[in-house]
Amino acid sequence: MAIKSLIINPGSTSTKIAVFEDETMLFDKTLRHTNEEIAQFDSIIAQKDFRKNIILDFLKEQNFDIKSLNVCVGRGGLVKPISGGTYIVNDALQKDLEVGVQGQHASNLGGILAREIGDELGVPAYIVDPVAVDEMEPIARLSGCEAIPRTAISHPLNQKAMARRYAKEVGKKYDELDLIVVHMGGGVSWGAHHNGRIVDVFNALDGDGAFSPERAGGVPVGPLVKLCFSGKYTEAEVRKMLVGEGGLNSYLHCNDMQQCEKMMNDGDKKAELVVNAFIYQIAKNIGAMAAVLKGHVDQIILTGGISYESYITDGIKERVGFIAPVTIYKGEDELLALAQGALRVMNKEEEAKIYE
Repeated sequence: MAIKSLIINPGSTSTKIAVFEDETMLFDKTLRHTNEEIAQFDSIIAQKDFRKNIILDFLKEQNFDIKSLNVCVGRGGLVKPISGGTYIVNDALQKDLEVGVQGQHASNLGGILAREIGDELGVPAYIVDPVAVDEMEPIARLSGCEAIPRTAISHPLNQKAMARRYAKEVGKKYDELDLIVVHMGGGVSWGAHHNGRIVDVFNALDGDGAFSPERAGGVPVGPLVKLCFSGKYTEAEVRKMLVGEGGLNSYLHCNDMQQCEKMMNDGDKKAELVVNAFIYQIAKNIGAMAAVLKGHVDQIILTGGISYESYITDGIKERVGFIAPVTIYKGEDELLALAQGALRVMNKEEEAKIYE
C-alpha cells in the first residue's frame, strides 16, 4: 500500500510543504509570510496556530483529503545533540522543540506542527536528521581551549540524503562507505561520513571552517578578540559581522554566488580573488576531512545551491580530485529527504528512534 506523507519545513519567513505518495511528490508549495505577519508574534512557538491554519487552508484549496494521510513529517529543529535518524515526535521532543534547548528557530515548529496535525488525524509524526545531529567522535570535540568545545551544527538532512543517494546508485549501503559530503548554500558544511555516521564536521553556523556567502567561518582568533574588546562594536554587531554580513557579503556586499561570478567575469579583480578564495577554502577543508578518514575516501560529494555553479565545482575538483572521485548533486531536496526518512520507518527498513 502506498504511503501518503505531509511534509512541513518551516523557515523564518516561509513554510514549505509537500504531499508525497511514497517517493513521488503529488504537489508542493512555499507559503510566504510577510514581515508584518511574523512581527505580530513575540516568539517562534506563538506562530504555531498561524502557520498551521495556512497549511490546512492550502490543503483544502487543493481539494486534498487530509484523512488519506498516513504520516506527518516535520523539519527537525534545535533539539539536544542526537544521532542521526528518524525520530517519533514524543512529549520529550515536543517540549524541547517548544523551549528551544539549543535556540529558537523556525525549524523548531516543524515537529510541533507535524505532531499536532498527526494527532488530530491519528497518524504518527516524525522529524528526520535535524540540524542538531551530533555524531562527532570524542577526539573531534577538542578545540584547543577546554572552555570552547567543538560542536556539530551542519546540514545533516541533505548531507545524509545525498550520501544515501550515492550509495544506492553504486549498489552499496551507506554504512559501508567513507564519504566526504559538502553542502554549499547560504551556509557551508563538510561532513566526514564513516560507517553511516558523520564523525566530524565544520560547524556551519558558529565560526568554523571556510567562509560562505553570509558567514565568516573560522576567522583568526587573536584579532577577533581585539575587535570584540575594542569598544567599537556591540556583541550583536560583531555577531552580525560574522553571521549574516560575513563571507562573500563582507568582501563584495553580495551573498549571491552567481552574481559574484558575474562581477568576476566583468573584470572585477577583487571578486575574482574572493570567489577563488571560496574555492580554495572549500578544498582545504575537504583535505582536512580526508585526514579524518585516514585517506580512505570512497567519494567526495558536492551538493547544495552553489553546486549549480560549474566554475565553483570545477575549481574544487581540480584541487581535490587526487583524494577521491567527485560526484555533484546539484541543489538540495530536503522535502524528499524528509519523506524518505519516514518511509524507511513506515516500511520497516529501520526503527524510529526515541528522543529522551
